[in-house]
Amino acid sequence: MTEVAEIDYREAYEKEHVRCADLSDRVVLLESQAEDLQFQLDRIRQNKLWKISKPARSLFHFLARQKERLGHCGGPRDFLRKLAAKKRQRARMASYGTESFPTPEQAAVQRETKFERMVKISILVPLWNTPAKFLREMLDSVMNQTYPNWELCLADGSDEEHSYVGEICEEYRRQSDGRILYRKLAKNEGIAGNTNRCYEMSTGEYIGLFDHDDILHPCVLFEYVKAINEQGADYLYCDETTFKSGNINKMLTMHFKPDYAPDNLRANNYICHFSVFSRELLDGTELFRPNFDGSQDHDMILRLTDRAKKVVHVPKLMYYWRSHAGSVAAGIEAKPYAVKAAVGAISDHLRAHGMEHFTITSTRACETIFRIRYQIIGNPKITIVIPNKDHAEDLRRCVSSILEKSTYDNYEILIVENNSETEEIREYYSSLLGYDYACAAAGEGTETAGMPKKEIKSCRPKDGGCLRSRDGRAAIITYRGQFNYSAVNNLGERYASGDYILLLNNDTEVITSNWLEELLMYAQREDVGAVGAKLYYPDMTIQHAGVVIGLGAHRTAGHTHYKVPKQNLGYMGRLCFAQDVSAVTGACLLVKKRLFEEVGGLDEEFAVSLNDVDLCLKLREKGLLNVWTPFAELYHYESVSRGLDDQGERAERYDRESERFRKKWKEALEAGDPYYNPNFSLDRSDFSLRTD
Repeated sequence: MTEVAEIDYREAYEKEHVRCADLSDRVVLLESQAEDLQFQLDRIRQNKLWKISKPARSLFHFLARQKERLGHCGGPRDFLRKLAAKKRQRARMASYGTESFPTPEQAAVQRETKFERMVKISILVPLWNTPAKFLREMLDSVMNQTYPNWELCLADGSDEEHSYVGEICEEYRRQSDGRILYRKLAKNEGIAGNTNRCYEMSTGEYIGLFDHDDILHPCVLFEYVKAINEQGADYLYCDETTFKSGNINKMLTMHFKPDYAPDNLRANNYICHFSVFSRELLDGTELFRPNFDGSQDHDMILRLTDRAKKVVHVPKLMYYWRSHAGSVAAGIEAKPYAVKAAVGAISDHLRAHGMEHFTITSTRACETIFRIRYQIIGNPKITIVIPNKDHAEDLRRCVSSILEKSTYDNYEILIVENNSETEEIREYYSSLLGYDYACAAAGEGTETAGMPKKEIKSCRPKDGGCLRSRDGRAAIITYRGQFNYSAVNNLGERYASGDYILLLNNDTEVITSNWLEELLMYAQREDVGAVGAKLYYPDMTIQHAGVVIGLGAHRTAGHTHYKVPKQNLGYMGRLCFAQDVSAVTGACLLVKKRLFEEVGGLDEEFAVSLNDVDLCLKLREKGLLNVWTPFAELYHYESVSRGLDDQGERAERYDRESERFRKKWKEALEAGDPYYNPNFSLDRSDFSLRTD
């Protein structure tokens, strides 16, 4: 090794050593602060006055929740409007129960329908000490199916005290024209084992999994066979609800699901019921693996959807999950071993995809809704592109938060300067570069520039469009044309030396120190296009948690969970786990530089609005996933730089760009957002049900 190489190596080592020491000091400081806060919290909780005041605090929080639910009504008229909306929602909910069942005439038409493929569906039900009433209701829901080519396979592991289970099954078997098969097991083998015994009895081309105390919608098999014929589906699932008091119209939670979303499925078993799949997907393997008992369905769904050629979601509420003491629907605490089994199932799935050194932990939403941390491969460079015009205070806050809080250090910051006019921003640019920005931008190299002419030239490429800081960490690029967000960012990308491009607004501020790692762990995957962060307004309400196409008055795109408080779990816990979305906002968007270039960057005909959504849809067209993660958090002081688009010339421009977007993505908009259930309203961002 040469002397020069040794010096370079030593300097690099010392620099890395210092960085690690700084990070260690920061961790120690944060841990100390956390300990102090925990000590203070414990003292408060142990205080007698705190304990005595619990009823008053509970009442206060209850009233606060009611105020939040009413949306902080602005007056009597607004209050009445919200009450009317809630009334319509309740009426809409009622339509998903028995009101949705077919009339005798409709049922007759479905029973007489002949599909090209009249596939047989084997429904597997493992029995164990099933209450008689629940058992009869389950059996009736199968017998009442409007599609006739099914068989019901029952494997009974009940004990002697519940011998009536077999008697009831025999009663129904005699009425079923041979479509009900019953087997009494010598011993109870648990859910996994008993279901496998059901599978041994089955003869159908497709397999359906059904719990012994739940209820099926009369039309579910008909809808599934229709999807098999029309779409070639080899794995199917539907929407579901939990119900109480033995009445499916008394719904507790209505789960309207997205279409197949691999990242959602890894984080939690959102598919769950009612899964029906081609027998060929098993390919000689076990249906349920006993070592994942308690989360055997999650393990099975992960394996089979991986193999499926066409996963189809039927967006209709057709599975009624009974909530009673001892059921998982009543609470995950009923079966605590399910958490450990779920972690094992997800781990096995990730390893099958070649992933290692990941961690899986429960989230605040639920013990079986998980946060997955992936290993970052290598140390790729990220180029952070920030458009800017004046607004020195906003830019300083943004850049300072990156430099002070980021734990990932292989990045550069490219500020694309666009016709700034203030002395304040020129002074900030000078402080960032380490030399006089105005002189350097003018091509001067005098002493007033703060550095020799030769050194200034070394910081600038031959075209003179870029000025780099002394340490090489930051650069300022000049865009002299009229403001065009797409063109400004495209220019920044052309100067980027990183493997990844991070589009970032100048009115953002980093909150989580590992924000770059949280974004990068997804963007590095070959199946991922763009990755977006969780953004808050200064009042800690949500500005961005993923984009839905077709949402909003213009029917172009809108943000979900908009203005929801930070502590909210979101619809079905969605604010607590990383998930697949159609698009993420360009206010903080990470993408491979290679992919950005392959899709032509940002479309410059979308000068201000919808260019980020357009970019994400172009990535989606390539078969890539766009991911939103709640674990990369930033403030977004939205539109402080350029203003809002709700009046005057800006409103007219937004209308023009919206019209162009609707024409360009007409088919995608007509198909609907695959990650936003069609039962939801497109007029609201809070997952309210459609009322039309």
